Amino acid sequence: MKTITFITGNKHKVIEAENIFKDYDINLEHIDLGYCEPQGTLEEVAKSGAKYACHKLNKPVIVEDAGLFIKALKGFPGTYSSYVQETLGNSGILKLLENTDNRCAEFRSVIGYCAPNSEPKIFLGKVSGEIASCEKGNLGFAFDPIFYVPYKDSTFGELTTEQKNQFSHRKNSLEKFIEWYSKE
Repeated sequence: MKTITFITGNKHKVIEAENIFKDYDINLEHIDLGYCEPQGTLEEVAKSGAKYACHKLNKPVIVEDAGLFIKALKGFPGTYSSYVQETLGNSGILKLLENTDNRCAEFRSVIGYCAPNSEPKIFLGKVSGEIASCEKGNLGFAFDPIFYVPYKDSTFGELTTEQKNQFSHRKNSLEKFIEWYSKE
């Protein structure tokens, strides 16, 4: 059985990833290493974090960077999602969209993978939805209670981890990685 090390300080991401990896013949190890995140795209952050962690631990690693991109806000909060969640929170995002009809949004997840003596590779996953008019549900984390998925008639905050993992942005990026990694 192959083992891959997931570098994150977010316990919610670990739970989601463990639920996805359990369906494959890959063991997931978790380390909260911490790494500097350059100002840039999700892809740049994931590549940089994976390269740093791989060099530090001298073994194959994955990192994940994700963001919420809201069309009416020209992609904001995007790469600043974590900071915006900590400062404005869901209520702040809802306030920014009070007088807006266009509530289209997209969650994106980028997995960065790096092995010793190689360059990082990235795997992008997305899921489209809308920003709800109010928070719904107490499951998930961060923006989940305001991210509404019309074809599921639910916010991420109303879905269990298992339900969310059937189609989420993280599921999509991790499956792309797993498909590639299984062939290596």
